[in-house]
Amino acid sequence: MRILHVDDDDDTRDLVACILHGEGWKVVSVENTTSAIKLAAAGEFDLYLIDNWIDGDTENTLCRGLRSLDPHTPILFYSGAVFPSDISAALASGAQGYVKKPCTPEALVEEILKLSRP
Repeated sequence: MRILHVDDDDDTRDLVACILHGEGWKVVSVENTTSAIKLAAAGEFDLYLIDNWIDGDTENTLCRGLRSLDPHTPILFYSGAVFPSDISAALASGAQGYVKKPCTPEALVEEILKLSRP
């Protein structure tokens, strides 16, 4: 599986990459919306794993942009924004799932597996 992970926190990107590489998945990690959209337009991913607060954006611009480029690939939010309104807005913008930070590595992997199965 090939995953595009977008998070503006270096430590989170490193930790997630370590966890997901341990599952045998290829992870491409970027820190901003511009890089994510360029990669999504140029490459094929099996899942997008994104934070809710990228580039100070609270309108889920990244999720909407990914969805317009690729209407079928699952989008999973992995975010510390845990208010019900944050989660509702993320799902309304085109995501299929939302994992609240912090969580166990097993919980993150489980959510990814749920979305990657037909």
